[in-house]
Amino acid sequence: MSRPLQPVLDAAEVERIISDGLPMSSFAQMAVTEVKPGSATIRIPFRDWMIRPGGTIAGPVLMLAADSAMYAVILAHIGDQVMAVTSSLTINFLSRPRPVDVVAEGRILKLGRRLAVVEVLIKSEGDDTLVAHVTGSYALPS
Repeated sequence: MSRPLQPVLDAAEVERIISDGLPMSSFAQMAVTEVKPGSATIRIPFRDWMIRPGGTIAGPVLMLAADSAMYAVILAHIGDQVMAVTSSLTINFLSRPRPVDVVAEGRILKLGRRLAVVEVLIKSEGDDTLVAHVTGSYALPS
């Protein structure tokens, strides 16, 4: 059995790196709320610009949450490597997100030397129902 992954950066360090490198994270007020072995959680506070017809949160917001959670968990485990880039992202929308904060937990499935494979679980704040399930990969800098 392999040993659990250990983060090399804490939530505040990961959030600073993302905020410095990606201005849209500041626009979205994205926060890294937790880093644990093999996982990281982000939160995007609800704001009116997130709403789509029908009173639910728009899909692009969930995609932003997914990619942000993938980036956060990878940075937490490989350090300040801002050139890690998304190489794939597949999202399955499972249920209607409520108009509240979006919470996304990224979990590393495999962390190699050149590629990381991640799963993301997205929920509405205060509700354990999955609103989206995401799998994706990141190309890692050499």
